[in-house]
Amino acid sequence: METITNETKPQQSATNAIEKPVLGTYTDYRQFLGDYFEFKKAESAGELRPYTYSMFSASANIKSPNYLKLIIEGKRNLSNEMVLKFSKALQLSKEETDEFKCLVQYCQAKDPLDRNQRLKKLSEFRMHKQMRNGTINTQALEAVPNWVTWVLYTLADQKDVNFELGSLMQTMKGRANQEEIKKALDRLFSTGELVRDSETGAVRKGRALMVGGPNGESIPVELVRKLQSELIYLGLESLYQDLPSEREFGAITLSLTEREFEKVKFELRQLKKRIYKDISVKREISKGDKVFQLNIQLFPVTNKS
Repeated sequence: METITNETKPQQSATNAIEKPVLGTYTDYRQFLGDYFEFKKAESAGELRPYTYSMFSASANIKSPNYLKLIIEGKRNLSNEMVLKFSKALQLSKEETDEFKCLVQYCQAKDPLDRNQRLKKLSEFRMHKQMRNGTINTQALEAVPNWVTWVLYTLADQKDVNFELGSLMQTMKGRANQEEIKKALDRLFSTGELVRDSETGAVRKGRALMVGGPNGESIPVELVRKLQSELIYLGLESLYQDLPSEREFGAITLSLTEREFEKVKFELRQLKKRIYKDISVKREISKGDKVFQLNIQLFPVTNKS
């Protein structure tokens, strides 16, 4: 599988403090609250009583006048009860309140696995919200292959695979249920990406797996994120479920210039393409033993000084 990488850089915070911050563009709820406060101050700058921390506390029915300031500075955390009070002061809708709660729980999670699960929940919430408001087309979502689809498609290159649902579930180590497998299989057969021999029943690849939208348009950013996050979660599961001899996990931490970063990124993409091309040629000659997932990740863990 070649991972889709044509994703735009996500917006982390409002680019202009004068503009009202949009909750859905944030991955740090404290930053969102800080930008919201600055927006309210700018909005009320010419008024007789400019916006203050105590005014926010009064709107949230909180006794401490500086509670918002303590939250923004990371000196306090928000409980579920406080999330509701803050949502009232922020004038959030019910849907936005649920999203704000997901964001708070993600940011405040300490355990890495719990934090990842909270991020997954937040990401899925935002994707479904965009589907409801029409930003993401349901047809586009159905057309974009998920990890189950990619694995089933690649299983056509593995020898001695039984494509019956129960057998496939065992082959995939129970990481996908029968409903998910059936849905993905139906898609693959209906599009001709997988073909079943009418005489032998053997399954083979019919054509290349489509990675674009239903009419050839580019894939929405949220759907790219969804696929990439699914692959990362599979890696986390493998870390706990598979023996060290069955996987290869490694990491290095580097300080890079912008030029070095671009060079490393280019080399990683070339490596991925070369491996995919070499293995694809070999699979035309003989079948493989197992399906493996190769994830390559390069991401910043600090800001510039």
